[in-house]
Amino acid sequence: MIFDDTAEFMAALPPMRSLIGLDLGDKTIGVAVSDMFLSVATPLETVRRKKFGVDAARLQEIITHRTVGGIVLGLPRNMDGSEGPRCQSTRAFARNFEKLWDGPVTFWDERLSTVAAERALLEADTTRKRRSEVIDHVAAAYILQGLLDRLRVLRAQG
Repeated sequence: MIFDDTAEFMAALPPMRSLIGLDLGDKTIGVAVSDMFLSVATPLETVRRKKFGVDAARLQEIITHRTVGGIVLGLPRNMDGSEGPRCQSTRAFARNFEKLWDGPVTFWDERLSTVAAERALLEADTTRKRRSEVIDHVAAAYILQGLLDRLRVLRAQG
């Protein structure tokens, strides 16, 4: 089920399962996973996009192997907060993936996540070649960590 509200997404999560964060691009999908306590996001891999069925099969392998209980998709809003064609594409991916997987799915505003990932990699003195290899899954980790931090606040308020 797809949730736009973070609190509703949190309520639908099964206990002691990790989350997967996805940064959907035209050519790649950055993948990050959390620990089972939902505290830390870790970059995992970048999936080269082929067609939906192939991409979805790889994501399902990761979901099964990592005992994932929920999916977070980066929502690429425009800087003014509006949603353009890339957001529509991300929402369509979620609707299609929902037909293959019955766990909770939500979105997280990914504005500037790639910029933050690039900055972190530059500060770590990562080579240009290595940055291009890892930028997508590092950006996915920023997206996922943003949601994890929000869940922590919601749990504290609860």
